[in-house]
Amino acid sequence: MKKVELESFLKSFIIFFVSMGALIGTIYYINHMKEIQTLDERVFSEMRICSFDLACEKYKINFVLTQDRELYRLYKTPQALSSYFAIPNSTLNSMEIYYPVEKYNLELKEILKESLISLFFAMSAVLIFSILFSLYTLYPLRNALHLTQEFVKDILHDFNTPLSTLRLNASMLDKEGIKSAKISRIQKSVQTILNLQENLRAYLNNTALQKEELDLGELITHRLEILSISYGRLHLQNRVAKRVVFTNRDAFTRIIDNLLSNAAKYNKEDGTVEVYMEDRDNVLCIKDSGKGIKNPAKVFDRFYKEQDIGIGIGLHIVKKLSQELGIELKIKSAINQGTTFYLKLS
Repeated sequence: MKKVELESFLKSFIIFFVSMGALIGTIYYINHMKEIQTLDERVFSEMRICSFDLACEKYKINFVLTQDRELYRLYKTPQALSSYFAIPNSTLNSMEIYYPVEKYNLELKEILKESLISLFFAMSAVLIFSILFSLYTLYPLRNALHLTQEFVKDILHDFNTPLSTLRLNASMLDKEGIKSAKISRIQKSVQTILNLQENLRAYLNNTALQKEELDLGELITHRLEILSISYGRLHLQNRVAKRVVFTNRDAFTRIIDNLLSNAAKYNKEDGTVEVYMEDRDNVLCIKDSGKGIKNPAKVFDRFYKEQDIGIGIGLHIVKKLSQELGIELKIKSAINQGTTFYLKLS
């Protein structure tokens, strides 16, 4: 089950289970209070019968002064349940029939036990129905996601032929000594589309979490060399020495490529891109002198962008891959001063 499917399943399950559970719980609470009321009424009825024949082993009998006590009413005290009844030919005294609170509490516990057992089975049934309901509501979403992903994969595949043709012809013109700013722009545009393809593939596919040893310094050097071909005006600095990390090569490379690409794409003329390590905290930093980001908190949201270029999924993919690799990702940015991404490696 993919993350978006799991999220949809959990939300449907929680809403259905909590709402149904609250309804069932309320019904059982009302029913439990009615059962207590029924018990009190039964106790009082038995006391009334006892007041006539005095043949009641369950209850205790006492004779007290009537005073201000109301007759034929059930009283509850911390010691007992009691009721007072008139004595023929006597106005000063009344008969008290009472039920020790210990015995009453035993009956209450038995009622509560039966209610909890019934509630447990009812909530178990609600749990099963909630799971089935959530799976049922998830089915259309799963089909829609599958169709969308297949459609995008087909389009990405169909892009390969025209992109390869464009790339090949541009390279041939370059080899023939034809230098032109237009040809250079074509090559950059083709590379941008290829990067977009890789981003979409990374977004659609689950990351293979097979990890291996990776020389971080060597990787950064190689990726900066590739970046310098398209952004020769930038000052690229790699201050990461040889360092071995244990991670998934493809996913980690995709993270670095996206961050470096953004650092170059949104930089100023003759700007800098600097990559370095904060050794104390094992944090890889990618810093640029670019335009900065207005809303750093939203930058990882899907389809969020502050510039006209791009479609706003690059940094969302970075966040997704970082989570899968156990990398803590943070950002610090200021308008017209630049942006720094911090990757705390596990």
